[in-house]
Amino acid sequence: QVQLVELGGGLVQPGGSLRLSCAASGIIFSIYTMGWYRQAPGKQRELVATITSGGSTNYPDSLKGRFTISRDNVRNTVYLQMNSLKPEDTAVYYCNAKSALRPERWGQGIQVTVSS
Repeated sequence: QVQLVELGGGLVQPGGSLRLSCAASGIIFSIYTMGWYRQAPGKQRELVATITSGGSTNYPDSLKGRFTISRDNVRNTVYLQMNSLKPEDTAVYYCNAKSALRPERWGQGIQVTVSS
């Protein structure tokens, strides 16, 4: 059974940091491009970051410099380090696993709220 389980969300003050993790099971983790997406209330789901099996990363320009994605192929886990958080970063964050040869997978989502 495939599972992507996100951890690490919660409430943080503006300017603070959070580290999300996504533990994968039931997939050959090392062959997947892993990613983080987010969806704020009333908005479409948007890309936050991706990391390929080889470690190449991609971010939208608006998040470069504040967010960092990384992966541990031994622990089958992908991380998202979020710094200098802003209220507009408030959203449900989703873990994603994508491979050309396998069905795309999503985690259940985890809430991140940035508020004073």
